Amino acid sequence: MDRSNEQESLARDTVLRSGSLTISFGLEFIERRAAMRFSRSIEEYLSNSTLHGARFIVDKDASWLERIFWVICLVVSWYASWLLIKASLSAFENNAISFVVESSYRDWNTNFPAIIVCESKNMDRIQEVAEQLWGADHDFTLEEVLSEIAFFRGESYHTVHECSGEESTASCFYSNFSYYAQLVRSSCVDSISNCEWNNKPFECCKYFHRMETELGICYAINSLQAGKNKGPKLNMYSNRYTGPGTLTMELHTEATVFILGNEEVPTLVTPKTDFLVVGPYISFTRYISKRDIENDEEIRQTSVYQRNCRFADENILGVHNYYSYSACTVQCRKDRQMELCNCSSHLSPNSPDWQLCNMDGLECLNRNYEDLSVIIAKWSKRRGRKGLVCDCLPSCTEVDITTVSDSKDNMVGEQNPVSRIEVGLIELPTERYKRNLVRGKLDLVVSIGGTTGLFVGASLLSFVEIFYYITIRPYTTYMDDRLKRMVFD
Repeated sequence: MDRSNEQESLARDTVLRSGSLTISFGLEFIERRAAMRFSRSIEEYLSNSTLHGARFIVDKDASWLERIFWVICLVVSWYASWLLIKASLSAFENNAISFVVESSYRDWNTNFPAIIVCESKNMDRIQEVAEQLWGADHDFTLEEVLSEIAFFRGESYHTVHECSGEESTASCFYSNFSYYAQLVRSSCVDSISNCEWNNKPFECCKYFHRMETELGICYAINSLQAGKNKGPKLNMYSNRYTGPGTLTMELHTEATVFILGNEEVPTLVTPKTDFLVVGPYISFTRYISKRDIENDEEIRQTSVYQRNCRFADENILGVHNYYSYSACTVQCRKDRQMELCNCSSHLSPNSPDWQLCNMDGLECLNRNYEDLSVIIAKWSKRRGRKGLVCDCLPSCTEVDITTVSDSKDNMVGEQNPVSRIEVGLIELPTERYKRNLVRGKLDLVVSIGGTTGLFVGASLLSFVEIFYYITIRPYTTYMDDRLKRMVFD
């Protein structure tokens, strides 16, 4: 009995070994057959390829020395082709744009800069609102608090001193600062009057539209950012038929008058050369020169990275409806305020109420004033300097506005506390910058096609051949062989 079991076990082991050998042999055969089929496909491709020199590598009549020679030639050609293609790609990414100066000025229409009026002080209005809130017999330090809230510029010394801590004044308010700011700020009708464009009167507040800025409510004419770019627009173009344009107006409050590009906005750090600080009984006159940037129509085809600028309608900001460098810095400051204090200034434009600071937030903004008020470069931040680092690109339509002359005169005999403002072009521009596209997508295709054609004789169909010989050709060959076997069997 034991002997018979041993014989059965030996027989079973023999069968298993023979089966495993058969399977192993079968797998090796399949692998060898697949490798042979693949090598035949490669050989067939090289023999029939349109790439120059490839057929000599598998030419059966060629010696091994000839084959090595053609392999070296192909490798060198492909490497040289890759170097030139890489250089073309780099030039397309980094040097696709060129700047030139145009001087064919006879047919230009020059748009006047945006003029933005932002009230900077109004003690009569502050006193009036203070009496409404606290009565005639109120603590006069509250007027300083109200002034800081209404004309907030990043610091709030009196507000924090009087209204925070255990010894705060009982009549202080601790939230909803934007409401009190609006109570104080003057309306357009109360601020601007007697407007003229090229000595032709027009209705001021029909064309000066409300603009939310980080300086509070302002009024702007000829600005993309004002009034959500809706409402009537005054034609403020100058050319050789109209002559240089001039805008005049009268202001009934102390204000800052900004002279900016059409997509720019006033900020806490606007350069002093870009605004006038005006007060009553003074006539201010400023003449400017303006140099525009014109963009080639094909510039829109390039990426923001290539041209290193953004068009106004390529907006990524929440605080303003159109992109500009100054609008980007406003967004940058707001983001930093949210990061440091978990809230933003109550004058932040287009911000929901839940983001606006209460008294605790205002105290936080005051503590971090140095970090929030100045824009610095990244390298300066690394050296320990306090300030705001903003990664903001310029606008593609940014303008160069230069002050040519400034003058102030007393308004003799004027009874009302008004100021007269005159801003004009000193002359029509004779030059402008133009951004041209020198390497477009079509140029890149032509460059790559020319390079591959020159060095390896390749075309687009040459690369289609590679796909064909790797996929479709082996499949059709396999199906033909299978069909023949079925017929003969």
